[in-house]
Amino acid sequence: MTIRRTRHAPGRVDDPTAEPVEPPALVGRRRIAELTGSWRTALRIARRESRRARRRTALVLAMIALPVAALAFLAASYDMAALTPQERVDRRLGVADAELRWIADNPVGQDERGEGWFTRDDTYLPPAKATAAQLTALLGPGSRVTEVRTYITLTLRGPHRDEEVTGRALDLGDPLARGLVRFRAGRAPQQPGEVAVSPAALRRLDLHLGRAVAVADGSRAYTVVGVVEFPDDLGPLVALHPGAAPTGPETDSVWLADVPGAVDAALVARLNDRGVVVTPRLPAEPDRSWLGSINLGDTNDLSTGVLIAGLGLLEVVLLVGPAFAVGVRRRRRDLALVAVAGGDAAQLRRVVLADGVVLGVLGAAAGLLVGVLAAFAGRPLVEQYVFGARFGGYRCWPAALVLLGGVAVLAGVLAALAPAWSAARQDVSAGLTGRRTPPVSQARWLALGLGLVAGGAGLAAFGAARTSPAVILTGLILGELGLVCCTPTLIGVLARLGRVLPLAPRIALRDASRNRAAAAPAICAVMAAVASSVALGAYLASDGERDARAYQPALPVGHVRVDPIESTRQPTLTQVAAAAREQLGTGAVAPLHTLGCGPASTGYCEVTPVLPVEQACPWQPRDGLPESDRRQARADPRCRIRETDYFGGYVQTGVDDGTALPLLTGADPATTAAAAVVLRAGGVVVTDPRYLHDGLVTVRVNEVEAGPDRPAAVRDLPGYALPRAVGPSRLLLSGTAARELGLSWSPAGWVIGTTSAPDEDHRKRFAAALRSFGAVSLSVEYGGAPRDVSPLLLLLAAAAGVITVGAAGIATALAAAEGRAEMTTLAAVGAAPALRRLLAICQAGVIAGLGSVLGIVAGLGTAAIVLFSVNRQYADDWPFADPYPILVPWPALGVLVLVPVVAMLGAGLFTRARLPIERQMD
Repeated sequence: MTIRRTRHAPGRVDDPTAEPVEPPALVGRRRIAELTGSWRTALRIARRESRRARRRTALVLAMIALPVAALAFLAASYDMAALTPQERVDRRLGVADAELRWIADNPVGQDERGEGWFTRDDTYLPPAKATAAQLTALLGPGSRVTEVRTYITLTLRGPHRDEEVTGRALDLGDPLARGLVRFRAGRAPQQPGEVAVSPAALRRLDLHLGRAVAVADGSRAYTVVGVVEFPDDLGPLVALHPGAAPTGPETDSVWLADVPGAVDAALVARLNDRGVVVTPRLPAEPDRSWLGSINLGDTNDLSTGVLIAGLGLLEVVLLVGPAFAVGVRRRRRDLALVAVAGGDAAQLRRVVLADGVVLGVLGAAAGLLVGVLAAFAGRPLVEQYVFGARFGGYRCWPAALVLLGGVAVLAGVLAALAPAWSAARQDVSAGLTGRRTPPVSQARWLALGLGLVAGGAGLAAFGAARTSPAVILTGLILGELGLVCCTPTLIGVLARLGRVLPLAPRIALRDASRNRAAAAPAICAVMAAVASSVALGAYLASDGERDARAYQPALPVGHVRVDPIESTRQPTLTQVAAAAREQLGTGAVAPLHTLGCGPASTGYCEVTPVLPVEQACPWQPRDGLPESDRRQARADPRCRIRETDYFGGYVQTGVDDGTALPLLTGADPATTAAAAVVLRAGGVVVTDPRYLHDGLVTVRVNEVEAGPDRPAAVRDLPGYALPRAVGPSRLLLSGTAARELGLSWSPAGWVIGTTSAPDEDHRKRFAAALRSFGAVSLSVEYGGAPRDVSPLLLLLAAAAGVITVGAAGIATALAAAEGRAEMTTLAAVGAAPALRRLLAICQAGVIAGLGSVLGIVAGLGTAAIVLFSVNRQYADDWPFADPYPILVPWPALGVLVLVPVVAMLGAGLFTRARLPIERQMD
């Protein structure tokens, strides 16, 4: 605060010996009483001011309450979705006393709730099929059990195509099983030809009560007699009668038991001795912890979450800051009167900070109330479309809500912090007379900002080299704080350059420079949002391009591999070719054969080509490889193989006579014709030329389960290397070569050549055409990793755009309210009415344009630093890892470039062109 010297009457002189008397230091209870009274007065003033400036109060409350409401909604929904142990047991047991699972045929141990089990010895004996009589005998007289099969895959005929749904086999007429479901309509199935379906299955299959639904292969049909809901799965489910359950392995079967007495430790021990795991209904536990579903196990994830929350808090502070700055400017006279009445700098700061406390508390209360009520009201929709399961009881997360409330109050206080310091340092006489004081950009803030930017960049690079997201986020936060400190100086520099601009942009830059306390936070809010969006978008684009480069296709683009599912029922080549012609429009079909050991062997044979000594790398990748060996391996031409070739690649083998070769490799006709000649002559074909030496390929056969004295078979066979082949490394043997190595082969599927990848509808029709001959699975080669980051980039850009438009709109509206007197002066001197609208457009352009430019530069710089640091780390690794390309996320930048234009158009659209005219009353 600036203290003015008191003026004396003429002729009066000051006493040179008079010294200013310092007030006595306040200690103890007096100091506490003074602080309490000061804060009480400040809060009373803040409450009165919030009622007087209703629009500004509503704006601040909305910006604080909206993120709090969203987070409170998520916290309450998550807490309701996380079931307590008692709720999980109730959902699994229904009205039963215990759930039994026959896990093994030897003794087992388990925890108290039966969620974890182990065998008591080192062996595991799979159990035989359990029966109700066996379990009833184990439980004792008066006991009763019912079986529940929880997972059965069904393919049913839908209105447009076949649909895969999950089935559960249980007797819904039994009270024990009936407690697992909630009946919506109809009755329980009473015979094998009847089913009950969930509401989701009812909608997907277009069914209603009394209608029949058929299995896809037409083997049988069911009549829908009931609509039931399984609380643990709201997806499409079908409840089958136990007599309609398909035969086969029943490892997913559980038994619900009703016993006359209690499920005590003796009964659990007796069942464990027979290999049965028991989930008993234990007495209800006390209410869950006040902390809710919090898990502090992973400190790295916790620190990352805290830093992300810090970024969000910084964004809220920067968005709310302009409103407090404008409020302080409009209250300059009131604050000056407080100073004249004896208020010191600390009391002035408390008056402004009390605004942040009051509005923070109100915003937190409103946000928490709206968020929790929305979570309770929207619970059915969230259960159905987000979690796919019913929640537990109605509850919220008290610790999370208290934390959110505290963060909201902290955001209000931090947003009022800078205006509070500014109010405490204002000139009292200027505040009383209403004169403007020119803003001063102190050099120490610029130096501090540049230091934070440099330190944040270095810390982000260090975190990228150590692969620590928490350190990277810390560096990003420090860098953004540094840019916040530098922004007022940058605004002042741009205001000086605005002298050569026309009237409207010159006034807009001048107002931004004069009101830096309001303009700088808005610009920084835009910058922070855009920088985060661009940095994350650039990383995602680079990571997607890296994955695309490292992707190794299994087949040429568009080709389809067909694998039989059942070993007993398989279609023939003629049937597959006919279905391909009818449904896929192609007749290029070839059979595939897999290698196996000879007829006399019972083990598994591993067939691999052997690299010549002059082509083999002397080192093998392993943990703890000395740096000197890694350096030599990086320099050795024989070891220049990518990381995926060492850790993810292997040589695929098969038997072929040249028919499947062009469909598997995509090689040109001349090359495949030459390779087919070698195969028909009894040779082999490889797709990696390194395996070919002197026209031969060395092939080794290892029988995995052979005895240690049995040597591996190694043969040099005539070979041919395809120079350019699509897909992984392959070794194709002719029938003659396989017999020479003592191997056999068997059908493994078919490969279909198409000009373009078939869509889902064609694939399902092709599979349906073959279903009567045998079930098959399809694998389609799309030519790249199934990952498209463009929607995510656009989503990030849209989020940053919303913040940009909001910040620009808030700052423009506050500037318009602040500059009403100047608009009146312009109207008085004859300015055109359109000038007001043009000025609003320029003011929005200054906020949104400058913030977007700074954000794009900061985001691209951050991404470049992080990616460069990661690549430097990979440069010293061996095997060689694919580097991250430094890319520009053009879709996101395109959106962000248009956002300032949208903000300017919005400001011009919602601003009245008529200039205000005020008349002074006599």
